[in-house]
Amino acid sequence: MRETPPWLDRLETAGELTPDAVEAILSAHGDRGQRAIEAVSERRIKRYLDFVVVVGYGDEYVVEDGGCTCEDSMYNLDQADPDQRCWHAIAVDIAEAIDAVDHHDMWYSEVREFI
Repeated sequence: MRETPPWLDRLETAGELTPDAVEAILSAHGDRGQRAIEAVSERRIKRYLDFVVVVGYGDEYVVEDGGCTCEDSMYNLDQADPDQRCWHAIAVDIAEAIDAVDHHDMWYSEVREFI
């Protein structure tokens, strides 16, 4: 089970992306944190009935139980280190903490067939 990062507690308490929380995210995750913050501010985190999806620059990525279907997650991150996460998974944590997830009352598996 993954430990909750300190910046996530700050976000949940504040209910918004405060300067302190942004600084903590960037300190912990660098460029991945920056990309996650941008995705949240652009409302690219979508919750469907079956999955949470992050709309990336070239594709959409399913994030489930803190893991992601992106290549960064599969090939670049140390799976044994819970602090190493792709920007898609970080974005989901941020969006959920500040209630910035775009909810869709449909199944992503059905929507995906048309993409």
